[in-house]
Amino acid sequence: MKNKTGIIFFLLVFICQTSFAVEPVSSVPIPSKVEFSGQTISLERYDMRERFDREQIVIAYNHSVSLLQIKRANRYFPVIEPILKRYGIPDDFKYLAVIESNLDPRAQSGAQAAGLWQLMPKTAEQFGLEVNDEVDERYHIQKETEAACKYFKSAYNKFNNWVTVAASYNAGMGRISEEFTKQQANESFDILLTSETSRYVFRILAMKQFLENPKAFGYQLHRDDFYQTINTKDVIVKDSVNDWTTWAAQYGISYSQLKDFNIWLRDRKLTNPKKKEYFIQIPDKADFIYNISKVTIHNPMWVIL
Repeated sequence: MKNKTGIIFFLLVFICQTSFAVEPVSSVPIPSKVEFSGQTISLERYDMRERFDREQIVIAYNHSVSLLQIKRANRYFPVIEPILKRYGIPDDFKYLAVIESNLDPRAQSGAQAAGLWQLMPKTAEQFGLEVNDEVDERYHIQKETEAACKYFKSAYNKFNNWVTVAASYNAGMGRISEEFTKQQANESFDILLTSETSRYVFRILAMKQFLENPKAFGYQLHRDDFYQTINTKDVIVKDSVNDWTTWAAQYGISYSQLKDFNIWLRDRKLTNPKKKEYFIQIPDKADFIYNISKVTIHNPMWVIL
């Protein structure tokens, strides 16, 4: 009986040791400096180094979210980048959208911020977006990006520093200005703010580091892991629409498919009393079936050759 007990115990120990074997976990190397919007940021000071490292670790080991961020960046960066360039905003500001929403165009916060750029209703309206029960252009990728660019330009006119502009997108221009005065500082890194705001710029810096070279963080994706391009055409609507389901059927698509490409349409109808002109995207049904030949890779560093 003792021999049998000993054998069973040995087998259990062996099974546990083999079943729970895992790959080694390592920390991501911490650079001595990083670049953001033309500014070199030293990470040699103890707190700068530790704050950056925290965000690198979160990104490196938050696998499901980080994988989706790469795949979504491949779809949305080609839309965002030309708009940033047109408004004279540094390309690095695309990483704010990643931090704000994980590049989920349907994202909505508990505070009612919405879209890729997580604009609040009043801020969206201030910068020219329509926000109501039928149309919410915070979910319109091109228009919300333009609104975000208008904010960035306004903040840069105030602060003349792109890093401070990025910090103000989270805290607000008024709060940043107030704390600069109270704390007698002129760099956002040097003022004490809420935990969320204090982490915000470092999350952006770490996200840039990650998305510029995910392979350095251990992420390995192949071409067929990415989503294909689905072409669309614009149909202009100037009048009211009684029922979007019936309207979509005219173009051979479902209500669900219509809303998938026009998330900013928030109701089943459009009253449009001012006869405003709307551009509705209609997807090409030929692109509905996955075809690897229609997969375009925006950044070669995202795939294994």
